[in-house]
Amino acid sequence: MVAISSGAVQSYLAAIEGILSGHVPQPYIWPLSLIIAMVVFAIALILTASIFGYLIGWIERKYIARMQSRHGPTYVGKYGVLQNLADLIKLISKENIVPHDADRPLFLISIPMMVAAFVMTMFFIPLTSSFVGIDTSIALIVVFMIISFIPLAIFTAGWSSANKFASIGAERSVAMLISYEIPLLLVIVAVAMMANSYSFYGIISAQQSHWFALLMPIGLVIFFVVMLAELERPPFDLREADSELIAGWLTDVSAPYYALVLFMDYARVFVGSLLITVLFFGGFLGPSVIPPFAWTMIKVTLIALFIIVIRATTVRMRIDRVLRLGWLYMTPLAVVNLLLTFILFIH
Repeated sequence: MVAISSGAVQSYLAAIEGILSGHVPQPYIWPLSLIIAMVVFAIALILTASIFGYLIGWIERKYIARMQSRHGPTYVGKYGVLQNLADLIKLISKENIVPHDADRPLFLISIPMMVAAFVMTMFFIPLTSSFVGIDTSIALIVVFMIISFIPLAIFTAGWSSANKFASIGAERSVAMLISYEIPLLLVIVAVAMMANSYSFYGIISAQQSHWFALLMPIGLVIFFVVMLAELERPPFDLREADSELIAGWLTDVSAPYYALVLFMDYARVFVGSLLITVLFFGGFLGPSVIPPFAWTMIKVTLIALFIIVIRATTVRMRIDRVLRLGWLYMTPLAVVNLLLTFILFIH
């Protein structure tokens, strides 16, 4: 039996029903309240991801600059904290150009579809014991089912632009993402075995005494590497192979859509770091000296900072080496991790 619930949405629903009562006909109160509650939760979620993405984007530019003996953003706002806002205004104020030979509907919908997919995943991942859009007993399966559609959207974005560089870049990105899907699934199966649940709350509850990062370190390393590939972050940033493919599947994307891609990139970092936090570091669990939400954001931020460090200290891998790493090393290691988990903790 699949169970579905949401503490946050239910609290919003009760409050909105009280506001609408007496102003809206009775048969319409509940459905209208549910729609408004979901929209309010979505706005809160997008604001959380946007603020996180903005700050991580600024930290990334400053941190990498310092590692390379530069100042980074300095002039717009104190310590350059408003530089990202200035860049955003510049990008969205420009014209959105669609290539003449492009498949216009597919070209225009592919990137928004990717953004929507990552926003959908955030609905299922809890930030606190009650702040979750949809709490279902198969949340882990649903999230990775949604993520599995991203390669199709990337291929659509590259192919629909009618640009050979974008098409080749999309094919390379899709080949990489598909090669890391199998180890990704094997690791989440091991996590589900440990927790005896596909629910994120069940997985978090199973880490009351010990984080899964301590019980299955091999699984953590595999999952982290695979998430870097899924996020297309260095050293797996094949789409930005500028010396070979200009900008990969983003070659023909104009400024407003590029701003959307930047938002998506940091939303992906947020989702990836949040998944690692929930699956291996106990999610919102922690001493009660600070709120659960703060524990979640501290863990997510530390993981995101480590991802930034990797970007600043590694070089892009060749496509053949990326695929070799996925098929010949990550997949067998994921099988070993699954077997060890079963033998040591389940059998």
